[in-house]
Amino acid sequence: MVKIGAIELPEFPLLLAPMEDVSDPPFRALCKEQGADVVYTEFISSEGLIRDAAKSTIKLDIYEKERPVGIQIFGANLDSMLRAVEIVEKSNPDIIDINFGCPVKKVVSKGAGAGILKDICLMEKLTAEMVKRTHLPVTVKTRLGWDHDSIRIVEVAERLQDVGIKALSIHGRTRAQMYKGDANWAPIAAVKNNPRMHIPIFGNGDVNSAERAIEMRDVYGLDGAMIGRASIGNPWFFKQIKHYFETGAHMGPIGMSERIEAARRHLKMAIDWKGEVLGVLETRRHYSTYFKGIPDFKPYRTKMVTSDHSVDVFNAFDEVEKVFGDYQFV
Repeated sequence: MVKIGAIELPEFPLLLAPMEDVSDPPFRALCKEQGADVVYTEFISSEGLIRDAAKSTIKLDIYEKERPVGIQIFGANLDSMLRAVEIVEKSNPDIIDINFGCPVKKVVSKGAGAGILKDICLMEKLTAEMVKRTHLPVTVKTRLGWDHDSIRIVEVAERLQDVGIKALSIHGRTRAQMYKGDANWAPIAAVKNNPRMHIPIFGNGDVNSAERAIEMRDVYGLDGAMIGRASIGNPWFFKQIKHYFETGAHMGPIGMSERIEAARRHLKMAIDWKGEVLGVLETRRHYSTYFKGIPDFKPYRTKMVTSDHSVDVFNAFDEVEKVFGDYQFV
C-alpha cells in the first residue's frame, strides 16, 4: 500500500497528471472510471486565484466521484501562494500539489513552474511555508533540474521532504529538454533508493505502454506512475495497464461503440461544465486518439476538429457509428 499522508492508495497507483486544457472535470471523470487512482486538476495560477480571475477559479471545481483529487497551483511569490492555499482549501480537495515543473516560457519567465529550479532555496522556503499554512497533504511535481549541468534532484527531494511534503512526482526531463528526447528515469530511481527518503516517489514522462509502467515499477522501483500525454483521448489507458499488471497479457482493444460513447459523454460533460464554445474547442485534441487507426477517417476527424457547434460534432459521431460501426480495432 502507498500512502499520501492519510490517503491510502493501492500498490503502484496510477495518477492522472495535471495538464492544461486536458485534465478538466469531464476528462478526470472518464479517467477515474477507467482506473486512475488519483487525479489532478489543470495547473492553476496563484496570481489568478487571488485576483479572482474566472479562468483560474473555474479550475477549482471538483466533484465527489473524483476523489482522491489534488488541486495543483503554481507561482513564485510567497504571499500570493499562501493566499492561494487558503482559497484552494475552500474547494476541499484531498491534496494540494505545487507545480515546480512546468517548462512553458510564460510561466518560467516569472520564476514559477520549472523556473524555480534555478533557486532551490526559494523552492524549499515556499514549500515549507505552504505546508505550515494548510492541514491538507502537500505534494510537489517537478523536473530533474533546469538543465543537464544542474541536476540536483536527490538533494531537492531531501529538502522538500524535510519541510513536510507527503509525496513527490518527478518528470524525467530537465526544463531545457522541454518534452524532447527520452525521459531519464535513473535519477528518479536514485531519489527513491536514497535511504533518507520515506515519502512516495512517483515517476512521470514516457509512460506510454503497459510494459513501460511495469519497467518503472520493477526495474526502477518507483512507487507509482503519473501519466500524462498517453492518456489524452485514451482514458482506458489506466485500465489497460492494470489489466497487464494482473494478467501479464494485454487487454483486448476498445471497441468502436465504447469509443463513440466516451467521445459523446466527454463532449456533453465539457459543454455542461464550461459552455458550448470552450466545450467544443477543448475536446478537439482527444478525437484523433479516440478514433486512431481507422482507415479513410480524415474527413470525419476534420469535421470533428473544425466544427464550432456541438450539434455538428455529435452528427459526426453519428456518421462514424453508421459508417464504421463494425470496424475492428487491433
